[in-house]
Amino acid sequence: MLHKGKLLAALNLKRGQFSLYDGSFGDQLKSYRHVLENLYHRYPSSAALEQILPPAEAGMPSAGARPTIEFDHWLAEAALREYRGPHYPFGQAFANHEQANQWAECIEGVTTIAVDGSQLLPWRDASIPVALVQVGFFVNPHGHNRPYTKDVRLEVLAPDEIMEDARKEGDDPDSYPYSDMQVTLRRYLLEIETLCNLMEQQARNRRVDDPAHSPVVFFDGSLVVSFALTMLPQYRQKYVDSAVMLLKLSEDLRVPLIGYIDTSYARDMITMLRRVDGADRQPILRDTKKIHDALLWQGHMNWGDRTPAMLCARNDILDSYGPYRDRVAFSYLQTSSTRPPARLEFPRWMLDDGLVEPVMDVVRAEIIIGKGYPYAIETADQVSVIRSVDRDIFYNQFQDFIQHQGMKFTYSQKSMSKGRRRYP
Repeated sequence: MLHKGKLLAALNLKRGQFSLYDGSFGDQLKSYRHVLENLYHRYPSSAALEQILPPAEAGMPSAGARPTIEFDHWLAEAALREYRGPHYPFGQAFANHEQANQWAECIEGVTTIAVDGSQLLPWRDASIPVALVQVGFFVNPHGHNRPYTKDVRLEVLAPDEIMEDARKEGDDPDSYPYSDMQVTLRRYLLEIETLCNLMEQQARNRRVDDPAHSPVVFFDGSLVVSFALTMLPQYRQKYVDSAVMLLKLSEDLRVPLIGYIDTSYARDMITMLRRVDGADRQPILRDTKKIHDALLWQGHMNWGDRTPAMLCARNDILDSYGPYRDRVAFSYLQTSSTRPPARLEFPRWMLDDGLVEPVMDVVRAEIIIGKGYPYAIETADQVSVIRSVDRDIFYNQFQDFIQHQGMKFTYSQKSMSKGRRRYP
């Protein structure tokens, strides 16, 4: 158990370092916000801003983000607003949750779809390596006499499916040869596969009286798979190929897609601000990893406000997206009075077709229904989650299955002892 008295003493020893971090963090954030809030009079159009940014060519530094037509729409009224940072006011205020729920009825007739996944990683203390992935999905038509669907897809992964693809020279020969990354990748691929199947099914069955932006599909995560950059090529490419497939299918079927990141550490706007800083004066921004995009607007937007859509222009991963390298847009949506805004990513075609704001209203309605988080994603998560009791059930059933096949399956005594002590 944690010793609270010793913890307090340990924290006091590092008090000065925490204070130093807080001071430098505040100064740097203030500088970045200053540059952001002065874009409106330094650049009278998106074209003027684009001219300052590095061109989208091989070997050029990343622009981070690029403006869209929504940047020009914001510029038209920026000088008239008290807060000069780029944002679109929602224009609605609710006195209570009942009023918010009444407004959220705008979602009536719009089908929302979400998937989420869970997994059991290979257990080192088991005699036979095995893993499990489960993807839950939720399809909600939001209509009278149109039932919703909640279900799961489940896959058991056998030893040869979770074996490491390659071992590097110098690796410990006694290290565990089964890979958590294989399981995580398979879960991701199953999420994308399930989402694509549902999109195709909904597109085939789309009713003539459905709104133009129905269905709206939610993916719990980023459409830009920068997290795969540090992985081995065989892993990285599979993530990229799946993300591009999802973007392409959304565009081909004209099914709106939202990648929802509740707590984002993306730095696309930070990179863009550093590119424009110093273009016509002495630079004031220092390179820092302490600041991320969402913090730029924290405390300056009301619930439901959002930022103008920008194009994601990270050269690192988008270089491998082929023709879709400049087709991922993003916006930050204020979903809480106390937290930084959430990041929403979506295909560029939604911007070109004028569907961003209608789809944003669907997202807002889902957040109201879910009391702070999109109800569709929350429900898919509840369907998919594998709890500790489920883990025990899985291994018990797996043991019974193996023994019926005439094989043996055992746990280590160490793991059984830990289980008895920690979960009596």
